[in-house]
Amino acid sequence: MEALAVRLSGLDPHVEGALRIVAFYDTLMRRRVDLPALARASAGLAECVTGVGLHGTGRTIRVAPDGREAAGPAGPASGSAPVVLDEEEIGRVWLERSGPAGPLDEVLLDRLALAVAGAVERYGPARTTMADPALVELVISAETDEAARARALRLLGFAAGPPVRVAAVRSPRLPLDQVSGVVCPGRPVKAARIGRVGVILASAVDRTLFPAGVRAGIGAADKPDLAWREARTALRLTTAREPVLDHADLGALALLAEVPREVLRDNPDVAALIRVAGAPGHPEEETKETQEALESRETLDTLEAYCAAGSLRRAADALHLHHSSVARRIGLIGRALSVDLTTPTGLTRARVALTAWRLLDD
Repeated sequence: MEALAVRLSGLDPHVEGALRIVAFYDTLMRRRVDLPALARASAGLAECVTGVGLHGTGRTIRVAPDGREAAGPAGPASGSAPVVLDEEEIGRVWLERSGPAGPLDEVLLDRLALAVAGAVERYGPARTTMADPALVELVISAETDEAARARALRLLGFAAGPPVRVAAVRSPRLPLDQVSGVVCPGRPVKAARIGRVGVILASAVDRTLFPAGVRAGIGAADKPDLAWREARTALRLTTAREPVLDHADLGALALLAEVPREVLRDNPDVAALIRVAGAPGHPEEETKETQEALESRETLDTLEAYCAAGSLRRAADALHLHHSSVARRIGLIGRALSVDLTTPTGLTRARVALTAWRLLDD
């Protein structure tokens, strides 16, 4: 370390100091110091008031350079950094210089934030929402034996007794920990990302609180592995009009998830819908009239609205269109599907075909 600092100091006058800061915090972490000790050491190193704050507990530590608790209200931070644990911001660290930030303050804050995260993980309470994906996967896997599942739930902070609710989530904008905090306020909740899908484990989930832009499926079974399977099925059947679905509300439609994909794909109604929707891998051409009249998104929006409403006028209201325009679209879609969508049987066939298409469009 010393030899490297000497060689690099000729290139950058601050490199030697930065390396010394890194070594300083490495030593503190090896000695497993707690949060007050970290704050005292950092204040002495920075020669200014240093603060550590944790969001979950509301705990704040402010220490003066002499090692005593800083007196008076907190001054403006000359620099700060987030404390991140399990991909979730659990707090912040900052310096309160009377003048401008020092040239090495960014390095100091970065290393202090890492040390604080390590201390919180070691001594607690971490109170994070995001959890170890390996533990969450043990809970929801069908291959986990019940003893291992119960142990994983205990490690995640869930008490034995009440069943754990499971939700499968797609959230392209909001971080998963924020979504979890909104839909499970004040309750034990843990989340992790398994592949492209987020998993929420909670004592209760309020489906009405999911933010806009988030899609979610909620399992109904008491066993977490079965509930996860149900939650994924419900997620696959969500739409822009129904972004959150509870598996318990799917009824007989959930049976389609048990049908092999190739069987669904070969069904004439589903195959016709795939062609109309312009799904890749299905190059069959439609008539010029139909192709010009129906863009894939417009087709699905119209058919989904009509199936959900059950009538042309209610579908027109939902789409903000004149009912004659919707009637023309439904007629074109019906001819493309070879189904009379104005009859109860035709409407049922369209609903089932749409559900199967969503399952195929995984």
